[in-house]
Amino acid sequence: MSDLADLFPGFETHWIDTRAGRIFARAGGAGPPLALVHGFPQTHVEWHKIAPALAARFRVVALDLRGYGFSDIPPSHKGEAYSKRAMAGDVIEVMEKLGFQRFAFVGHDRGARVGYRLALDHPHRLTRLAALDIVPTYAMWRDMDAKRAMRVYHWLFMAQPAPMPERLMAADARAWIDYTLASWTARRDLTCFDPRALDHYRRFFSDPARIAATCEDYRAGATIDRALDEADRAAGRTIDMPFLALWGDAGIPGEGLSPLDLWRELAPAAEGASVRSGHFLPEEAPEETAAALLKFLA
Repeated sequence: MSDLADLFPGFETHWIDTRAGRIFARAGGAGPPLALVHGFPQTHVEWHKIAPALAARFRVVALDLRGYGFSDIPPSHKGEAYSKRAMAGDVIEVMEKLGFQRFAFVGHDRGARVGYRLALDHPHRLTRLAALDIVPTYAMWRDMDAKRAMRVYHWLFMAQPAPMPERLMAADARAWIDYTLASWTARRDLTCFDPRALDHYRRFFSDPARIAATCEDYRAGATIDRALDEADRAAGRTIDMPFLALWGDAGIPGEGLSPLDLWRELAPAAEGASVRSGHFLPEEAPEETAAALLKFLA
């Protein structure tokens, strides 16, 4: 860690003990508490371009999900330790130990899935929720067709039984993460990423144990998370807090049915808009993304 660049100057470093082990977080700024939760295949570093703007108004906590970045890697089988319900519990523990019972939440990709699960399981914990460049898990599986399956092949590949996906990805992890990151941007290259951030992502993804953790994350998505979503849908549960959906106009959600229509199935009062970006809004379009978040969070 010491040889990787600090992209959050002025932020504190925390290692928070939780039931899942230690969770790594960076915290900075002053104001109402705000949790920032990253997606795959990234770490808390993905927020570095917009964290200063958010920290001017909020107490920002950017954490690494279990198994990702610098956080501990709990053992798992068939995704059981990497359900979004379990990960949401980590976020609650981290925020509580930093002194916050209620907080706003901004999540991207897997982090957004953690956020909306937290909102369904513990609605009293969140003041506002923003989800970046996803649609609900149940909708992804329900509406999967040949075109979407080709675009999100990793959903099916990484959910295959261990250890086949892990072995194939670890065989050339640098090529795999570079291809994945580039292919999800609007430009289909790595130019939007700060080279120092890429160092973080590549280091994280060079560890076979962490590759295995990400596969467990996707196994949970194909089974546990999907089942929890479908149970909530059958019971008529919805998200009633202020909810913002942002998506890249060149991202995966923007290619199918209206993301906002899909979110309103789950969060009837959801508001949202597209951003000129691919999948990685905080790094491809930091100014536009920060402005939209600040307007919503205010």
